[in-house]
Amino acid sequence: MRKVIISLAPVEAGLPVDKEALVEDVVRSAAAGAAMCHLHCRRPDGSLTPDITEMADTFDRIAERTDLIIQASTGGISDMDIRQRCYPLDYWRVESASLNGGTTNLGEAVYINTFEDIRYCAKAVYEREIIPEIEVFDIGMIYNIRMTQQEVPYRNPVLYNLVFGHKGGMQPNMECLTAFRAAVPADALWGVTHYGRDNWEFLAAAIAMGAAVVRIGFEDSRYLAPGRTACANYEEVEKLAALIRAMDLETASPEEARRIMNIPSRKKKPDTPPQAAGHQI
Repeated sequence: MRKVIISLAPVEAGLPVDKEALVEDVVRSAAAGAAMCHLHCRRPDGSLTPDITEMADTFDRIAERTDLIIQASTGGISDMDIRQRCYPLDYWRVESASLNGGTTNLGEAVYINTFEDIRYCAKAVYEREIIPEIEVFDIGMIYNIRMTQQEVPYRNPVLYNLVFGHKGGMQPNMECLTAFRAAVPADALWGVTHYGRDNWEFLAAAIAMGAAVVRIGFEDSRYLAPGRTACANYEEVEKLAALIRAMDLETASPEEARRIMNIPSRKKKPDTPPQAAGHQI
C-alpha cells in the first residue's frame, strides 16, 4: 500500500516560540502520524538568526522522545547570506534540509536565491550526507535545479516540494497543480505545501495525484475546519492522517520515510563535532 509522508512545520513565523510547548506539540504530532519535523533557526522572539543554538536544543529534545526525521531550513526572508543560511547544516542531527530553487516574490518581499546560492547549498548538503527537499515556488525553478544538476550531482530520487499560496507564487488551484505536477521529472519524488491553507480539498487532490510528502503545520496555516482554527499542530496532523487513511493509503513511519527519501539510518553523534565558523553549536 502506498505510504504518504507527513512533514510537520510547526512554528508560525514572527511569533514568540515557547520551546517547552513546541516540543510537547511535536511529540504528540509524531504519535498522530508525522514522520518529519521542519524548523528554522529562530530566536525565542521568533525572529530568524544565524545562531543555531535554539534550533539544535529544540531538535535535541524532539529526538530524545521521537524518531522523527530532523529537517532544517536554509531559507526564510532575512538579511542573512547563503553561507549563514546554511549554518544549520553543521548540526549533526540534520538528516534533510530545504534547498530553495530560485528567486521569487513572497508577498511584498523578494526572496533571493541565485544560481550561485543554489549551487552553494546543494554542495553543502551533499558534503554532509544530508538529503535536500527542493523548495520550488514556480515551474521555472524545477528547470533551475535540472540545470544545476549538470554541475552538482544530486542523489536520486530528487525530492521537490511544490509550494502554493504565497502572494507572487503559484496559487492553490487545480490548473496550477496540474501544470506544476506535469513539470516534475518522472524519476523524481514530489510533495506539496499549501501556504495560507483555508481548505483540505487541495491537499487531498495532491495526494490523489501522487504526492509523496504533504506538509502541514502552523508555519503555513492554522486552519482546521470551517470557522475553526487548530489550537495545536497535532490536531492538523490527526486530520491529515485521517484524510490519508480515508483514501485507503497509509501514513509513513519515520523509518519508512527515510527509505522513501533515500535518507541513511538515523545519525549517531560524531566523536568530534564539526568546527563551525561564526555560529554556535
